[in-house]
Amino acid sequence: MPGADEGLLVRFEDIYIAGCGSWLPPAVSAEQAAADGLCDAALAAQNAMDAVTVSADLAGPELAVRAARAALADAGAAGETVELLLHSALYYQGHDMWAPASYVARETVGDRCPAIDIRQTSNGGMASLALAASFLSTRPAGDSALLTCGDRFCPPGIDRWRSDPGTVFADGGAAVVASRGGGFARLRSLVLHSDSSLEAMHRGDDPFSPGPMTRRTPLNVRHTTRAYLRAEGASFVVGRMATGQHLVLKTALAEAGVELSDIRRFVLPNFGRRRMDNTFFQPFEIDPAQTTWPWGRGIGHLGAGDQFAGLRHLLDTDGLRPGDLCALLGVGGGFSWSCAILEMTNPG
Repeated sequence: MPGADEGLLVRFEDIYIAGCGSWLPPAVSAEQAAADGLCDAALAAQNAMDAVTVSADLAGPELAVRAARAALADAGAAGETVELLLHSALYYQGHDMWAPASYVARETVGDRCPAIDIRQTSNGGMASLALAASFLSTRPAGDSALLTCGDRFCPPGIDRWRSDPGTVFADGGAAVVASRGGGFARLRSLVLHSDSSLEAMHRGDDPFSPGPMTRRTPLNVRHTTRAYLRAEGASFVVGRMATGQHLVLKTALAEAGVELSDIRRFVLPNFGRRRMDNTFFQPFEIDPAQTTWPWGRGIGHLGAGDQFAGLRHLLDTDGLRPGDLCALLGVGGGFSWSCAILEMTNPG
């Protein structure tokens, strides 16, 4: 059994990414948002965000459906090989006491497979990839899993610019088709790690509430974080956060048999610049130009979907070649961390 300072190394055989899709609504510039009174110019500058994608009407599951259809088309499949659907989200999905995964399935692959919701905050997409890899390892060659993400961050429950000062929340959908036996990228390794000693960072000292958004509206991550820091101390939190991120990257690289210098591109969460510096760029000495940050600063944080949408962006713009290695890193409240190493086989 893994100990407290070990990650979960996911065991799998012959798992590939066969399709990847995203659906992002139009972006609103930080300058325009400031002019409209939606954000503080100083906060936008601190986060170094140029723009954020904003859905005028489509809910998270609807955005996920559009991304899923794109991923299925990219895989050259109509869903006939899909044996599992996993849907991930960070925020409210548009209805109460409702299963959004079932809606995504109905609109994409129908009733041919189980449809399950994954609630792992911002690490949901990567957690679904880990579950799918384990599942597909028991399946015949050619079987696949459809992994979807979708969120719309809007009032009254959330203020995309202010609810979390280190992150600007973006609307959009993202999806991948994971396959047993073939695709444009081979999964070389995948590691997850959790540290529940940090779960109260998003709970603070608030009592449990009787219903959604009854404590404070809009959501305020700074409030709970400050309460947690008062109780535990900043050094404890910083140390545990750094340990989790280092562990998953180190273990994933070792399992793939590669070094950090072998990685050509990094797909990272779309956080604000200070958070990116403290979490990724400075600790690992990663050049931001090697990452999806130049793109992500014009998109914002897509909840569980940053890694899938970032991979789609690289496929569309980067000229990835067979043999190139790409690292996907994730982190979510609770806390959990993830790292996957992909080797491009036929990126197109």
